[in-house]
Amino acid sequence: MSSEPLPPLGLLSALGQSVWIDFLSRESIRGGHLQKLLDDDSVVGATSNPSIFQKAMASGDAYEDQLHELDDHLAIKDVFWALAEQDIRDACELFAPIFEAGNGRDGFVSLEVDPGLAYDTLATFREAMRLHEAVDRPNLMVKIPATKPGLAAIEDVIAKGKSINVTLIFSLARYEEVAESYIRGLQRLVAEGGDPSKVFSVASFFVSRIDTEADKRLDQIGGHDELKGKLAVANARLAYQRYKAMFAGERWEYLQSKGATPQRVLWASTSVKNPDYPDTLYIEELIGPDTVNTMPEETIQAYQDHGHPRPRLESELDQARKLFDDLAAAGVDYKDVTDTLEREGVQKFADAFAELLASLEQKRSSLVAA
Repeated sequence: MSSEPLPPLGLLSALGQSVWIDFLSRESIRGGHLQKLLDDDSVVGATSNPSIFQKAMASGDAYEDQLHELDDHLAIKDVFWALAEQDIRDACELFAPIFEAGNGRDGFVSLEVDPGLAYDTLATFREAMRLHEAVDRPNLMVKIPATKPGLAAIEDVIAKGKSINVTLIFSLARYEEVAESYIRGLQRLVAEGGDPSKVFSVASFFVSRIDTEADKRLDQIGGHDELKGKLAVANARLAYQRYKAMFAGERWEYLQSKGATPQRVLWASTSVKNPDYPDTLYIEELIGPDTVNTMPEETIQAYQDHGHPRPRLESELDQARKLFDDLAAAGVDYKDVTDTLEREGVQKFADAFAELLASLEQKRSSLVAA
């Protein structure tokens, strides 16, 4: 008797890629929707950020009971953290069986530090440690942006034995610095007698924004249509090659013998921004073992409907390398593209956080007045 064939996301998981979601809300956590995604769509992790919380908290009444319970004089930022930490704690409980069954491979929920701290190493470190203490779940990953000041904070938090999702990675050079920060943190942890088997990390590349920025510059230059919509995939494929190189050799093998696990690469921002591109582009082209893809719900639905999973992440590597040369010849400065995206990414999250606090203040005021 033949078993039921796996749906596309099930097949993708069988190829070694973990499916995480990039949306969370109290309604989805407590109303059963998130559990359904775990059951039906092979979802094994979740991430959050200020934009995600802004959408969740600005609408509906799911947060009103807790808002009533909190002190009216509490600073609005502290109100946010009380609400967010509760959501993340609840989501961690939901994912705990996955975390425990896989010995920490998946089952993580990510919570981001205040994006206003992205250029302050010490404040980022303190905030990451505070969030780990506040949520107090082994399957929490705290998100730290991969800015230059963020790199030292990442190393320090890892050295303290805490799990980190490094976010807002765009360039290959910055990715190598991120992986190096993780490895150095583990070395310090081991040197101090800590247990690296309890520490986990992912390095999150923001994919679609790279094509958006590169395509915009090609449009300004004029022509070169054959180069459009290709840099994001090429960048990710070369990043994966660097991942394999970073987590190999004697230095890594020593850490691995102590129980350390590699910092997997994660593809974030995987919904296409250009409607002319296939809606599953950044899923289909980036499937490979020991990676993570975070998907919005519409991408999950699209992939379950018409996905064709095959391991493509290590294909066309020569073409990927050549694309960088072709773009440079056309006048697109890769370093400036990635520097711009990092700077704008930090600002977008900071703006979303400010907007979130303003809408939360408005909601609290209307509840107090009612």
